[in-house]
Amino acid sequence: MPTNPAARSSEFSLASVPAFWPVALAASLAEQGAELYAKNLKFVEEEIKIHDELRPNVATPNTVRLDLRTMTLREYGKPNGMPTLVEAPYAGHTAMIADYHRGQSLVETLLAHGVAHAALTDWKSATDDMKDLEIDNYLAEVVVAIDDLGGRVNLVGLCQGGWMSAMISARFPEKVNSLVLAGSPIDTDAGNGPIKRMVHESPMSFYEELVALGGGLMKGKFMLQGWKNMHPEQHYFQDQIDLYEHIDDPAYVAKEETFASWYENPIDLPGRWYLQVIRQLFKENRLANGTFVGLGHRLNLRNIKCPVFLLAGEADDITTKEQVFDAEKYLGTPKDQLVKQLVPGGHIGLFMSSRTLNDAWPAIARWIAAQHAPA
Repeated sequence: MPTNPAARSSEFSLASVPAFWPVALAASLAEQGAELYAKNLKFVEEEIKIHDELRPNVATPNTVRLDLRTMTLREYGKPNGMPTLVEAPYAGHTAMIADYHRGQSLVETLLAHGVAHAALTDWKSATDDMKDLEIDNYLAEVVVAIDDLGGRVNLVGLCQGGWMSAMISARFPEKVNSLVLAGSPIDTDAGNGPIKRMVHESPMSFYEELVALGGGLMKGKFMLQGWKNMHPEQHYFQDQIDLYEHIDDPAYVAKEETFASWYENPIDLPGRWYLQVIRQLFKENRLANGTFVGLGHRLNLRNIKCPVFLLAGEADDITTKEQVFDAEKYLGTPKDQLVKQLVPGGHIGLFMSSRTLNDAWPAIARWIAAQHAPA
């Protein structure tokens, strides 16, 4: 567990809400007593009820192309050239992170700057009958989505969707025309971020007990409590002040309501999947060291030879820039076809903040559009 108070009080704003990593839960829970934990959990459950009517919905018009067990595949634009598949994070919140609000949407930005045809993996909340699903189950359905889109795509992996995208690219390189990894922890041993320290300092039994408490699932309400208690001053105090100061601004209030509908409605994860991620990817770093077995094959990142774009946040304390950029050491992509960009701000700002959507993603969209399939 991180013991440095500064690590727990680092930048927290719309640009760095720690909404992706279920493991972030451990930082606060391990430091709380049972009585305080029960009190906070009851408070969170009451908040979830309050916001239950505000279900998160993506902003950009789309059609449902596939309805699979693990995801709804949403399609945007019109079939024209190479499709671009955006893999949203599957880490406790819905895919609205990639299509947040009209005028502030990653998908909308891609479509406005050269990507004519896009799709989004809108992951479903795990139900009791899904508790034993594994990483392979999710990889298999991504392959189904790619094949349904024509068999070859430009792949955009956001945060945790990034390591899934890298796995697909290594396992089936012929299916991936180009790869964007944004805030994606590929080398989880790189850098010295609080998530890395926390995972290595917390015993595996801690995570197993959380899953057992959820009846075999990693419950979204547990994760929401952990995220909020990492920065309680922001969630229980500063957010209310900000809303009060902007209460006469309809645009601000509408956007805050949209954000609350996403943030206050977490989704559940399969317990087996979650424990695989903790042990194999974050504790043992198997993807980077080439020992992870995905869909029957040991995955070697050297098999990824397509053009790659790496995007990281300077103040990202969830996925540090080293965890993103160190991917260069393992990929088989030629140096002249690999682009790295560091932008200001924290983790969630890579996908949702107006600044990054205006300053970075239009150029990324044009880069994607320029990656033509080989003859």
